[in-house]
Amino acid sequence: MSDSVVSLIAKKKIVTDPDFVLSQIKDGDVVAISGFNEITSPDYLIERLYKLYLKTGHPRNLFIISDTFPGTPGRGLDSLAQMMHKRGDRDFIRGMLVAFYGWSETLQKMIKEEWFEAYAWSIGILAYWFREVGSGRPGVLTRVGLNTTADPRYDGTALNETAKERRTVKVQLLNIDGKEYLLYTAPKPKFALIRGSTADEIGNLSLEDEVAYGTVLNIAQATKAMPEKGTVIAQVLRVARFGSINPKSVIVPGPLVDHVVVAPREYHRQSHSFDYDPIVAGRVIPPTDVMTSQMESGLDERKVVARRVALELARLVERYGRPVVVNLGVGIPAMVGEVAMEEDMQDLVVLTVESGTWGGRPLYGPDFGVSIGAFAVLSVPDQFTMYEGGVIDAASLGFMQIDRYGNVNSFFTESKIPGPGGFPAIASGAPDIYYAGLFTAGKGAKYEVADGKLRIISDGNILKFVNKVDKVGCSSRVMIENGKNVLYITERAVFRLTPEGLELIEVAPGVDLEKDVLAKMEFKPIIKREPELMDPRIFTPKKMGLKEELVKAIRV
Repeated sequence: MSDSVVSLIAKKKIVTDPDFVLSQIKDGDVVAISGFNEITSPDYLIERLYKLYLKTGHPRNLFIISDTFPGTPGRGLDSLAQMMHKRGDRDFIRGMLVAFYGWSETLQKMIKEEWFEAYAWSIGILAYWFREVGSGRPGVLTRVGLNTTADPRYDGTALNETAKERRTVKVQLLNIDGKEYLLYTAPKPKFALIRGSTADEIGNLSLEDEVAYGTVLNIAQATKAMPEKGTVIAQVLRVARFGSINPKSVIVPGPLVDHVVVAPREYHRQSHSFDYDPIVAGRVIPPTDVMTSQMESGLDERKVVARRVALELARLVERYGRPVVVNLGVGIPAMVGEVAMEEDMQDLVVLTVESGTWGGRPLYGPDFGVSIGAFAVLSVPDQFTMYEGGVIDAASLGFMQIDRYGNVNSFFTESKIPGPGGFPAIASGAPDIYYAGLFTAGKGAKYEVADGKLRIISDGNILKFVNKVDKVGCSSRVMIENGKNVLYITERAVFRLTPEGLELIEVAPGVDLEKDVLAKMEFKPIIKREPELMDPRIFTPKKMGLKEELVKAIRV
């Protein structure tokens, strides 16, 4: 390509005034936005789009779709929601489809107050959807979500009454060769706001400074696909000369990118807590002492749960006689990564998270999606192929409620609507599932872990083991039909899923079965025999010695 042609293309694509290109977005348009928390979230474009609306009154009534959630508390969509709520502005957004609302209390409040129609799909379904729409297909055909709140016989992924009334986003029940499937459909995006690290003069995007690839390419493909080819706007940190980016480093080819906007550094963080760290970017693989340097010390009730999950993963290695690949969900499950590092078993239990990372130590909280020292990174659609297809060996996922039958609610209660995240697709595919969480929730909980025992000083005011879950995020019937091995692990008790319901199999040392377990449940679990004591090693601060056991279990 000649220098003169490159120069002409650069003049059109490299934009100094974001308002000029953002003003192309019209009232009522569907806008796709990349972002797994702060990872690949175009915060600068999000803020400038809303400020353009405040200045001109347009664009309004936008429908926003994202593969996960672009932002974290105080950033991205949460910052936008706070500004909208403070102004009482109900005209900017008419609808939203994302996987996770958990980082924005304001958005959850707006959903409950019916500010706009709101929907939530699994991360895997959304990531696949962008890829399918980019391929010219109508949507995602899958068995994920059957007999849950995603099923059209229930809510069809609608989170409020406005969504149930308008049904801009649809889930259809189909029968193919005697089997039930769900077809997930949504309106095709007309504009895309995506993010890369570097763009060259013709718009080729590389993501060398980002934590992961996300669904950036697929969002661009879906926007550019027929029948109506849309516009892709990319936020980057810098512009480079054409030809200076290694072709294998180009994640989004330049012809898919219409405009490039260079963002101020403060709007382009790697993650919630990281502006830039070469380790987080995967440029440097740190030694073990660096990977463990910022790990939380001490032993509390949350770490007790994580240690019990780690013990189960060790048993899985022993069962197979080889290293195992595991997914860790958000919340307490992500803490299992720290336990794996402490026990020096990370080579035998390969930890993955939804953002696409393999290996290393997964972080949690708003930094979920970052893995310190990951050895491989996939795109989100490719990662969820591993999950939904059952290529992994096991998963540990969080929960908000569990009922007598073993149904799990992971994303909807009267007080919170975090959304499903990656939960439904992962639970659908993983052969072994270890749901992990505290036994009760809410205010007032206080525990003491000492001398190999658990002491419950006071409990939370919300029961999590209930007669009937508010919403079914994962169906026990489907798990049983698919032959899954399912455990529900808490700090004081462990349950197993059976065809008859939830069976109590373990209690923690120091716990009173009647007072601390059964009295804190809305139903009585199945008790076939005296529950065993949970391994006392879990409740002592020293290492459990799992590495030594696992090395003996590996079969050459």
